[in-house]
Amino acid sequence: MSNTYLTWAKNNMRLNVAEGLHDFIQADCLEWLAQQSSQTYSKRFDLIFLDPPTFSNSKRMQDAFDVQNHHVELIRQAASLLTEQGVLYFSTNFRRFKLDEQHLSDLTITDISKKTVPLDFARTPKIHYCWRITKHA
Repeated sequence: MSNTYLTWAKNNMRLNVAEGLHDFIQADCLEWLAQQSSQTYSKRFDLIFLDPPTFSNSKRMQDAFDVQNHHVELIRQAASLLTEQGVLYFSTNFRRFKLDEQHLSDLTITDISKKTVPLDFARTPKIHYCWRITKHA
């Protein structure tokens, strides 16, 4: 939703990757995912990075967002947009986060947190969590 972050993303993409190959969409992510995942012929993605904030009560959103309470729906909607071989990476910096694997049991989930914690934070591994998520084969 933020113009600032969208501008940063565009600048980083221009510096590191070929221009014109990516879309930048300014929207409430929850609304956009809900809309896209409900459409039969939505665009499908080979790779999705999902790194939501721990909490948001932006004036641009209808309701407050809490990653612990909303992650199952968020992951489900994002996973529905994957191609058959697609991969979703879900990460959070919420230190007390608990992934609800029971309600995501139809997906293949691999905890890759240890591989994704920067060396500077190796002594505090609970600073970050990350999972690789795919559809069951």
